[in-house]
Amino acid sequence: MNEETITLYEAIGGDATVRALTARFYELMATAPEGAASLAVHPPDLSNAHDRLYDYLTGYLGGPPVYVEKYGHPMLRRRHFAAPIGPAERDSWLFCFRQALDETVASPALRDIIWQPVERLAHHMQNKE
Repeated sequence: MNEETITLYEAIGGDATVRALTARFYELMATAPEGAASLAVHPPDLSNAHDRLYDYLTGYLGGPPVYVEKYGHPMLRRRHFAAPIGPAERDSWLFCFRQALDETVASPALRDIIWQPVERLAHHMQNKE
């Protein structure tokens, strides 16, 4: 039996899905009341943050390692330390990511696989009480 292993990136639909997920995430952050706390710690122009999240998610989910090629090791906590991230900012970010994930990744099983480490990462990013 010849079973082919595919990446999570491929399983969710590749580039098109990662682009949709990233776009919807930032749309929610900018428009949903629940996204306000997360939006407040971002710069006014979200284009750089959008591009970096897209690059990060592409590699994180098993696609091309574009983030690492452009910026080196993610060191996410260190890169975000200038932003005051407390429970409100963390939960706001998680709300937007969960909603975007639910809207852009069709499979509940794949969403669960993605969500669990993302949720842990968001808690790790918190740097204030």
